[in-house]
Amino acid sequence: MELRILGCHSATPKPDEYPTSQALLVKNQWIVIDAGEGMQVQLRRYGIKFGRIKNIFISHLHGDHLYGLFGFLSTLRLLNRQTEMHLYAPAELEDLLNHVFRTTQVELSFPLFFRPVSGNGLKLILDNDKFSVHSFPLKHRIQTHGFLVSEKPAPRKLNMNAIKQYPEIGIWAYHNLKAGKDFVTEEGKIIPNEELTLPPPRPRKYAYCSDTAYYPDIVPYIKGADVLYHEATFSDEDKDLAEKTMHSTARQAAQIAKQAQVGKLIIGHFSSRYRDTNILLKEAREVFPQTELAYEGKQVIF
Repeated sequence: MELRILGCHSATPKPDEYPTSQALLVKNQWIVIDAGEGMQVQLRRYGIKFGRIKNIFISHLHGDHLYGLFGFLSTLRLLNRQTEMHLYAPAELEDLLNHVFRTTQVELSFPLFFRPVSGNGLKLILDNDKFSVHSFPLKHRIQTHGFLVSEKPAPRKLNMNAIKQYPEIGIWAYHNLKAGKDFVTEEGKIIPNEELTLPPPRPRKYAYCSDTAYYPDIVPYIKGADVLYHEATFSDEDKDLAEKTMHSTARQAAQIAKQAQVGKLIIGHFSSRYRDTNILLKEAREVFPQTELAYEGKQVIF
């Protein structure tokens, strides 16, 4: 997977700081998670082609996670996009989109399929032959969901050196071997699949936790994720503000990462009160050393 941070600051944008938005490349398909203001500008800046995006996920309907969506969809219409787009978001967004497009006289040139996100627990919302996406509830002032993106297991790899030792194994058998089946010779001898193939790469998982108060209930949903993005709006010194606004501190984000035994934690959604976000990084690393700061343009390949 490849993660590209488009924006990672809370609420108010600045010349070089954008509200929350991310692009994730999974199995050669780009998806967008949240669409803060300036999202499409950032996609251009980092060379992510609009045409390769077919799925957008919106965690909740606060403006700093949403306002870039209207302009992006309108731009796709100006580009005469024909390929369908799938939008996963709280149900209320559908009426809002229809109102905006109606009052601004925008008629989309492509099919837009709206997929409401709701409910408790871990819920499958997208499932194809390459990857799946689950939603799970977070704890914020309005309905908010996180997302878990999971690769599907890849086929086994052919061990061509081993296969060459059996001349009767033709190309026609490769599909079955990749699927994990043994090979049976004309004499009825069974050649175990493990002898003819190599294990595929381990499927990877990415967990995204948007605006949320400290909420250990999510730990079972994100357990063992390779990378976790978790908001860290405040430092522990401002824990009272975090509780009041239902956000997390950097220390709390690290506690979630530690409990979930993830491979790496990326913290973001920083309050503008912190001119030096290394304060938040230091705080998180005291609990979970494998923590990194988000920043505009940050690329994570895993």
